[in-house]
This record gives sequence, structure tokens and C-alpha cells, in this order.
Amino acid sequence: MKRKRKEKRKQTQCWFHLVSGSFFSFLCLSYISSEMALEVAVKAAVGAPTILGDCPFSQRVLLTLEEKKIPYKLHLIDLSNKPEWFLGVNPEGKVPVALFDGKWVSDSDVIVGILEEKYPEISLITPPEFATVGSKIFGSFVTFLKSKDPNDGTEQALLAELSALDEHLKANGPYVAGEKVTAVDLSLAPKLYHLVIALGHFKKWSVPESLAHVRNYTKLLFSRESFEKTKTPEEEFVIAGWAPKVNA
Repeated sequence: MKRKRKEKRKQTQCWFHLVSGSFFSFLCLSYISSEMALEVAVKAAVGAPTILGDCPFSQRVLLTLEEKKIPYKLHLIDLSNKPEWFLGVNPEGKVPVALFDGKWVSDSDVIVGILEEKYPEISLITPPEFATVGSKIFGSFVTFLKSKDPNDGTEQALLAELSALDEHLKANGPYVAGEKVTAVDLSLAPKLYHLVIALGHFKKWSVPESLAHVRNYTKLLFSRESFEKTKTPEEEFVIAGWAPKVNA
């Protein structure tokens, strides 16, 4: 008799693992069959080193892994108490970093590029003409958030960038490149999440209702399964992350 082929079974396992005396890593390993999980190190929550943190660049990498269905092993890094092993492989101490072919690689742009090259099966490539859409929003948001002068034009600068995104989505939406989510969306999603939470908390400010396409866009992004899996579990961690910069 011929043996029946066993179907590959997808499994997800999440657990806490004590790596060293004071450092905990939350390891979330999704794997298929005997595939090796890609190791990635990201920011832990401020004051809660066993909880996924608020770094938008770390989340961008995790979103890419989830959307591409790439198995990964997650290390949470307490940036106020970086473990020796982490500084040993990454002297600059920045997150996110990912392990490719025995080498830890930093910078979310670089990591996402490598993921697209190594795992092209589920493509997230943004058409070149749309690759820079919304690229100035995060900088404008940070400047407005830190501003203490209501008349310095920083709010207007942010509104101009959001309005440009709204016009683009009106013509090309619901995502930046149309019906399919791509890399540019996964870059914007965490940044818009920070914008909504931080400005709402520190400035009691929200995206105007007149920018209906941007508001719908954020709802679409924030409701994706990949986003729910990779965002910090409590808004308070986003607020805690921004507080030192706002109060400086």
C-alpha cells in the first residue's frame, strides 16, 4: 500500500522564556513542518520587558513577517537594560534586528528588503510610483507632537500631509496601491497608530472627519489580523514611549 501523504500542519506556539538572569524574551514561533524560524529582536514595552513594545519600525518588520506568513522567533529587548548577548551581536543596540544567514541585520528598510528578496512567494512590493506616498507624515507628526507653540505651523504641516494622503486614497484606494496591501501600507500602519494614540492623548487631537479616506484607511489597517497580532497590547505603552520626548 502506498503511504498517504501527511498534510503539513500549521501550528503557533507562544511562551515566555528566561534567557538570562534579568532578561525575558517573549518567543512566538509560528512554524510549518520542519521549517526554521527567523529570529528577530524588537523593542519590549516601557516598564514591562516581557510585553511586546511600541516601536513602529519593529512592528513594521513583524507585520511583514505575518503578511508573508514567515515563521519567526521573537526576542523582546528591554532598551533600558539591554542584555549582553544582544549587545554582543548588535553593538549599536538598535531595534529591530533580524538574523539572516548567521548575521544580525538592523534597519527596518533593509530587513524588509531582504524579506522580500528571500520570501517572494507572497509579494508585498509597492509599485515604484506609490513607494513614497505618505513618507513625510511621521516626521510631521513627531514635530507637531513635540511642539509647544500652537501657532508655529506644525499642525498645518501635518494636515497638509494627511490631506495629500487622503487625495491619493480617494483616487487609488482603499490601500495605497489599490485593493491589495503592500509594503508602503505596512510602513504607514504603525506610524498612523502612534499618530492617533499620541496626539489624542497629549494634544486631544484627532484626524479631521473631512479626511474620510484617511480615517477609513486607518480602520482597514488596524483591523487586519497581522496588525492585531503585532501591536503592543495596551495603548498606555505607546503613550509611555512618547512621554519623555513630549515632556523634554
